Amino acid sequence: MAEGFRLRVCFHKIGRLRFLSHLETGRAWERAARRARLPYAVSQGFTPRMRLAFGPALPVGTAGEREYLDITLTRFVPVAEVEHALHAAIVPELGPVECRYVSPVEGSLASRLTIAVYEVEIEGGSPQQEIERSLVALMGTGRLEVEHKGKQKVFDLATALPKEPEVRSSEGRTVVRMWVRMGEQGSLRPEVFITAAVGTDRVASVTRTDLLIEDDQGWRRPL
Repeated sequence: MAEGFRLRVCFHKIGRLRFLSHLETGRAWERAARRARLPYAVSQGFTPRMRLAFGPALPVGTAGEREYLDITLTRFVPVAEVEHALHAAIVPELGPVECRYVSPVEGSLASRLTIAVYEVEIEGGSPQQEIERSLVALMGTGRLEVEHKGKQKVFDLATALPKEPEVRSSEGRTVVRMWVRMGEQGSLRPEVFITAAVGTDRVASVTRTDLLIEDDQGWRRPL
């Protein structure tokens, strides 16, 4: 039986810290948990480690508005107290958004979070209708072949992108909102899809705005 109190932390990764690797992000949160004096649990074995588990890795350079980690505590600490301590222990660009206790027997974040929501900002002055036509045309082909580490990978777009991308323009900015399915076979990088649709050197920034659980009730946040 799982032991301890499983605290789920939603945090963001923005600004200059979007260039941290997944490993560096993990180390930063381990240090924050220690500085916050949280009563964290450790793993068994010859090299005990803090019982800390993250959701799907965020690509280096991509910002994240709602990333997740689970940390197991040895005793209950009120959520408000945890949030206050964590805010004081970590830089604002990597700070917590909200916290909540979840069941210690719930599946891992990495296995349960299967839908990622992205916003991709596109450079240039192309009209919104033109970008929409380009995205629809690519989706209409049904597949996208991508080269990754010297190997060719083919994505079934209906599966990889379970919802049609949406385009909006305001104040000279054009943003494409995308829903990407994640799994053991990997996921389609949003900037790769946009580049294939509208051409190279058009992606100004990529932000993962949400991570969702997909089940019989639909899509929902883990917090």
